[in-house]
Amino acid sequence: MTKLNELLACLNNGHVIVQTHNYPDQDALASAMGLKVLLEAKGKKVTIGYEGIIDKENTLKMMELLGIECYESSQLTLAPEDEIIIVDGQKGNINMTDLVGDEVACIDHHKIRRGEKYKFSDIRENVGACASIIGSYFFENGIKPSRQVATALLYGIRMDTHNMTRGVSKLDLAMFSRLFPMADHGHIKLLENFCLKLSDLEAYRTAIDTLHVVEGVGVAAVGAGCSEALIASVSDFLLTLSSVQVTLVYSYRAGGVKFSVRSEVECYDASDMIVEALKGLGDGGGHADMAAGFIPNVPDEQMARDYAAVVEGRFLERVHR
Repeated sequence: MTKLNELLACLNNGHVIVQTHNYPDQDALASAMGLKVLLEAKGKKVTIGYEGIIDKENTLKMMELLGIECYESSQLTLAPEDEIIIVDGQKGNINMTDLVGDEVACIDHHKIRRGEKYKFSDIRENVGACASIIGSYFFENGIKPSRQVATALLYGIRMDTHNMTRGVSKLDLAMFSRLFPMADHGHIKLLENFCLKLSDLEAYRTAIDTLHVVEGVGVAAVGAGCSEALIASVSDFLLTLSSVQVTLVYSYRAGGVKFSVRSEVECYDASDMIVEALKGLGDGGGHADMAAGFIPNVPDEQMARDYAAVVEGRFLERVHR
């Protein structure tokens, strides 16, 4: 029995909610879109839902070009008996709002932190993109993805593996190879040119002004109110500096402090480092080379800077060890 058929066997309702992590990125949306198409081909009605906002330029353009329909949680009318499939995240994570409904299934590629139970789970920690897992469902079941779906999945894989240079597994390579000839590369090229808004440059300037590097760890603030996607982009940008092998970037937003971590050093696991640094303060997770975290209930920017200093101290202590 294929994974898709195992998933279908645990679904009882005709209508299913596919939930991404909060503030979904390209990999999350591609995965949700692909799963929706697969389930609808099997007779299910599917709605994609998420918490937060989508404000990154290339993500919005991706949704427009590829016809991805998804709804913020406030637009959904959910009941306790509704069945929810989580993609690109896990129940209980700080970036996964507990929506009304029953989380019956989870498809993800992040580290398991809480050991939540599902009727169906396909969590592959070594895979670089969740879109690779969804892509495999198409080929395992002899379902050819449309040009739009192939484009979305390929773009999701490229973005979450940093153009096939970060956390790439054999499955990512296989799916990249199979989806590549099916995708619309004109659309992908256009999406790659829709990365930044003019106003985003202020965050980069703030990061450059506040950046300090200690033993290969680059720490920077990006100002208040930055989106998760922008914080992550700045974190990637700082990693291009020859003197930086690990980045810790933060922003005060939504009543808390958001952190983005990147690591090019095998012995510095970004996910483990942010979890350890936030112990007793907040929560985080991700992969060995990229992770994120959040400290909630922070009343103002001064307190955010104080918390960031504590987290930085714990980071550097870990590096010393």
